[in-house]
Amino acid sequence: MMTLDSVSPRGKSRKAHRVAVGALFFLLGLCFASWASRIPSVQQKMGISEAALGGVLLTIPLGQLVSLPLAGWLVAKQGSRRVVLWAVVLYATALLGLGWANSLWQLLPCLMVFGIGGNLTNISVNTQAVGVERLYKHKPIMASFHGLWSLAGFVAAAIGSFMIGHAVPPGVHFLGIAAFILTGLVVAAGSTVREDSGVDPDQPIFVKPDKELLGLGAIAFCALICEGAMFDWSGVYFKKVVGADPAWVGAGYTAFMSTMAAGRFGADWLAHRLGAKRVIQLSGLLTAVGLSVAVALPTLPTALLGFLLVGFGTSAVVPLVYSAAGKSTTMSAGMALAAVSTIGFFGFLLGPPVIGFVAGATSLRVSFALIAFMGLCVSAVASRVRV
Repeated sequence: MMTLDSVSPRGKSRKAHRVAVGALFFLLGLCFASWASRIPSVQQKMGISEAALGGVLLTIPLGQLVSLPLAGWLVAKQGSRRVVLWAVVLYATALLGLGWANSLWQLLPCLMVFGIGGNLTNISVNTQAVGVERLYKHKPIMASFHGLWSLAGFVAAAIGSFMIGHAVPPGVHFLGIAAFILTGLVVAAGSTVREDSGVDPDQPIFVKPDKELLGLGAIAFCALICEGAMFDWSGVYFKKVVGADPAWVGAGYTAFMSTMAAGRFGADWLAHRLGAKRVIQLSGLLTAVGLSVAVALPTLPTALLGFLLVGFGTSAVVPLVYSAAGKSTTMSAGMALAAVSTIGFFGFLLGPPVIGFVAGATSLRVSFALIAFMGLCVSAVASRVRV
């Protein structure tokens, strides 16, 4: 079987593949963040209470969860190119449904499909990124793709704020976003990677990961607990522990997101010079230090500094872990990514509620200290795993 090390289909340069796959990451980030930017609008439109909204939003991770084994199997059987092209269409179509839904009974199935589409695109586009990275031999480029996903979040937030400010309904907003995504897909499709390494039509749907993949999954689990905490609890921490003025309550989240996006564009350079293992170890330590600063010195300047450090610390871990998983010699890239992503997903899903339980039993500062310990676990596990 020909591999990506020796083939660049239809004479496409590796730069063309990189641009096309990078565009897909940007489009997928735009899709997800566009929905996130209009959640308050959809809540108001349907009259959903805060308590009910929490339950409604769980439908997305439920859709991701049920599709986790399916995604790797489909990529292994059909190839990541075919899966990502159809999955992007599904994702954009589900976004349209979210915008035009007029009742909970219409919204819930759209959220489920949105979750399924999000996970299918996640596994398939990261498999595409592994394929492009193979063309660059020993040069890491995975983190830059994830940086484009993060950058799209800022763009989507700005567009969402504009749409809300001009009273544009979510349906009209999402129609424009979906049209842009599908147009971008058509342009990028011709330069996507056509041959995955290790595609096996007879790959079983359930494959037990080897020790190395389990170790990578453990790193992703700890890192995504940290990310989930920052996504869901940073505003609460600044409000209740830091005591920030209302205008500064969101500053911690903004600080974290900005350095996470910026860090991803520099992570490949660091990994090329220091090695992926060392970068992951340093990232875990940086996460722990940042959270420790925010916990020990909960004032606005020091908490902002801590959250900036956490953004840098979390930026590189998941992209480098995915890159390592995609080079597995025991499983196809799609199945290996699905296995690691599944383990990491549970960290992202379980982290925020665990923080809530710990905070309720003790305090929010204690729960954030627990997240700092997870940063140390990233470094500890990385020291024992071949990356």
